[in-house]
Amino acid sequence: MAVKSSTKKKLIELGVTEAHASAMADDTNLSQLKMLSADEVGARIGLKGDDTVVETYMAILREQPTRNRKSRSVKRTISQKLEDEEIPGHGDRFNILNHELVPHHELVSQDEEEHLLSPWGLMTIDSEGNPRLAKERLPKILINDPAVQVLKEMEESKVEGLPAGWLTNRVVKVVRYSRSAGSAVAYRLIVEAH
Repeated sequence: MAVKSSTKKKLIELGVTEAHASAMADDTNLSQLKMLSADEVGARIGLKGDDTVVETYMAILREQPTRNRKSRSVKRTISQKLEDEEIPGHGDRFNILNHELVPHHELVSQDEEEHLLSPWGLMTIDSEGNPRLAKERLPKILINDPAVQVLKEMEESKVEGLPAGWLTNRVVKVVRYSRSAGSAVAYRLIVEAH
């Protein structure tokens, strides 16, 4: 039988003794080990299934994520995971912000807009000679975008009595992760659908 060195190495890193890691990795990868019962793991290392060592190893295996892709890239998530209970009236709805392909969206408070957007030179002078922030020059995002709708529901659950249309002309901060650029921040202006 051939010992899979990557599986053995991973098991040793997780706290399994070298002898037990070698026996457990015999013709098996980590995902296959996760499917074994405690008795089967115990039989591989010469212990009973109810032994505390076997129970410890089973706990270690259960904590390991299941990989269903062949990619060796590390999945990185920037978004803060939201519990379904945090979104009012969710029913059986899917929370779009928890999907791995959706970048982190965050509603910028109106007090912070000017400070956060100042590096982009969006300050302009209006017709009366007063300085103002030219948010209309930002890229747009529609108010009926699914990510914006989740942000709206979250904010309305925290703040009572928001007026109709309160979300129009607000700024959303979008943080994307890329392997080449690291994290990239973009700001978008929420607009009504035409």
